Amino acid sequence: MSKTSRINSILKEADQYEQFLNGLTEEQFAQTPAPGVWSYSEVYSHIFQSNILSLVAIERCSHGTKPQTGKPTFAGRLILFFGVFPPINLKAPAQIAALTAKWSLEEARNSIARFKDKLTQVAPDARKANPSHTAKHPRLGMLNASQWFRFIEIHSRHHYKQLQRIQKMLPA
Repeated sequence: MSKTSRINSILKEADQYEQFLNGLTEEQFAQTPAPGVWSYSEVYSHIFQSNILSLVAIERCSHGTKPQTGKPTFAGRLILFFGVFPPINLKAPAQIAALTAKWSLEEARNSIARFKDKLTQVAPDARKANPSHTAKHPRLGMLNASQWFRFIEIHSRHHYKQLQRIQKMLPA
């Protein structure tokens, strides 16, 4: 898949997240479905903060400032190749989990808009990024700009499925 196609796919996923919000009240958005399970709000906080940080990594790869080289971990290569996370429950890396918070619907909508804006700003330079310039992902190792876009796509799809699981857990 080309970078342009991948970027369009990511934008469509962001639109899905935006549409999902339309049928929710503030109370539903903040409701924790079960102990130890994230609310919709926390999923949105996690996914869009992570995705914006991923775009920052793409910028580093694209601009070649302090270019790093390296490869994804074995697990990272498998995830990028198959396009899914393994069917096990993994906790977010500590530095990412610490950012997760309860957001309002307005904060979620604003974050989606910021993400889309940043994506469209980063995309032109990323299309020309040197594939040997990488930035470190906490679990997947060193990723280049294309791999970071792939990660955003996989990660967004994964958490959208999580929203659907939460929906089944909550009373209608």
